Amino acid sequence: MTRRLFVTGAAGQLGTAMRQTAAHSEFPLEVIPLTSADLDITDSESVRAALTGVDADDVVVNCIAYTDVDGAEEDHSGAHAVNVDGPAHLVRVTREKGAWLVQVSTDYVFSGTPPRVADIEGYEPGDVDPDTTPATVYGRTKLRGEKIVLRDDPTSTIVRTAWLYTGGPDSRDFVGTMRRLEAHRDAIDVVSDQIGSPTYAYDLAAGLLELARRGRDDTVAGKVLHATNSGRASWFELAAAVFAEIGADPARVHPCATADFPRPAPRPAYSVLSGRSWSGAGLTPLRDWRAALHEAIAGPPQA
Repeated sequence: MTRRLFVTGAAGQLGTAMRQTAAHSEFPLEVIPLTSADLDITDSESVRAALTGVDADDVVVNCIAYTDVDGAEEDHSGAHAVNVDGPAHLVRVTREKGAWLVQVSTDYVFSGTPPRVADIEGYEPGDVDPDTTPATVYGRTKLRGEKIVLRDDPTSTIVRTAWLYTGGPDSRDFVGTMRRLEAHRDAIDVVSDQIGSPTYAYDLAAGLLELARRGRDDTVAGKVLHATNSGRASWFELAAAVFAEIGADPARVHPCATADFPRPAPRPAYSVLSGRSWSGAGLTPLRDWRAALHEAIAGPPQA
């Protein structure tokens, strides 16, 4: 029997990537897309109605999040409703029906401040690191959502990722923005003192689909996994790589400091996520970020 995969946020960045990747997969997996027209994750009855048909053989991957990091600093209630209440509503239903909830989370659960700094050679946050001290409302609400999911159903799984992008010329993510700026500016300044794990949404989607096909066994049930493209880069390095990929001169990208661009929410200085838990669970490691960026610029698969 083909396993069913319910994807919340199916019209968003990651949800779209999951739908399109599944359409090109050779492995049987029936994707049930749930968009904002199908459920309001902040409303428990809406969630219950949307998941009426879920049963014990099914997987629910929650791709919905309040991701406006700066906006969350003012809109505490909005961020809490989506990032905390939403997963709580989902896990209540999946637990009752015996289904498996996979909650997508973020590197922002880490503070990204000392001792998490880039000058510690080879440092990476641990796979299940108790030192989760988020410095933003966004990070705190996502961490709270993680904890509720694992508390209410210890067989659920958390998958943290970081710096997600699709990279299309019209996309609103960092890579898409750099592509547009290249066409309109002679030079751009990009911060070089924030280091992280650029992650292509279609690579993460493929990893989540592999996880869903594999099923809920002891290696992933109740676990926190990190899934990002391998390697690390600063925003400056990522921007320069985007310029190079589209045939522009990367010297037009100039490094600057975070202090030059103050924002309402502090950004992690260093939030590279280790992939040890992902590969340790027998899942395919995501490729190097530069190889992923090359494919992103070429264009994703079309459903």
